[in-house]
Amino acid sequence: MEKFIVRGPLKTTATKNKRMSPGPEREEADPGAEGSGRSKKRPKLDASHQSKTPLVGASWKHIRAEGLNCDYRILFNKAEADRIFQELEKEVEYFEGEFTKLHIFGKWHNIPRKQVTYGDAGLTYTYSGVTFSPKPWIPVLDHIRDQIQLTTGDTFNFVLINRYKDGHDHMGEHRDDERELAPRSPIASVSFGACRDFVFRHKDSRGKNPSRYIEAVKLQLEHGSLLMMNFPTNRYWYHSLPSRKKLLAPRINLTFRNVMALTPGQ
Repeated sequence: MEKFIVRGPLKTTATKNKRMSPGPEREEADPGAEGSGRSKKRPKLDASHQSKTPLVGASWKHIRAEGLNCDYRILFNKAEADRIFQELEKEVEYFEGEFTKLHIFGKWHNIPRKQVTYGDAGLTYTYSGVTFSPKPWIPVLDHIRDQIQLTTGDTFNFVLINRYKDGHDHMGEHRDDERELAPRSPIASVSFGACRDFVFRHKDSRGKNPSRYIEAVKLQLEHGSLLMMNFPTNRYWYHSLPSRKKLLAPRINLTFRNVMALTPGQ
């Protein structure tokens, strides 16, 4: 399959036996990119105007590839997204000290962004060698969570918040497959602030000698947008937020999850 980019407002009109118009722009393959020059199937991007609680001017985009199952839409209009962004900047309190480092490949690294968790009492979430206990919910997070539930019908008890001060801050390739996550539960990713590239890469196409060449899937996550990462996406695809050093504006991303309370020994 070929890699593609979803740019700008996601507006499509689909008709039987016709291509969507406007559709996603195709990205030219880099000469040194993995799998360039090979024939691949293009991931399907289908338009749908059905949702449980439609928002004015909002429609779903369905992003599909082998093992990839995601849905994308604008959740908040610009005025509402601007208001929420300012409230997040004022109200969210980020972790400090030991919680600003991650243990990766045997070494401790500073996290190239700010982060914090909020959620129901008694839950914990462990990744990259660090166990996080959530802070209590605050009204702005309740509001975002309620809008996701109204739109999708899914409920969540935990949120990981990452703040990227500019394009230097980034997120490396990873899968959200921690044992605390409820099996087959979706992850709802809501973005505010600067529009950033978001890249999916199939697990078989990573590294210097991949077992298969499957082209990366690239999106742009807009201000006020919602990306639903559904099962089995995190089983087969890694995702990342690459650095974009020319970008000066901040971005806040919230990933809402269903976390299980594990008993000792689990």
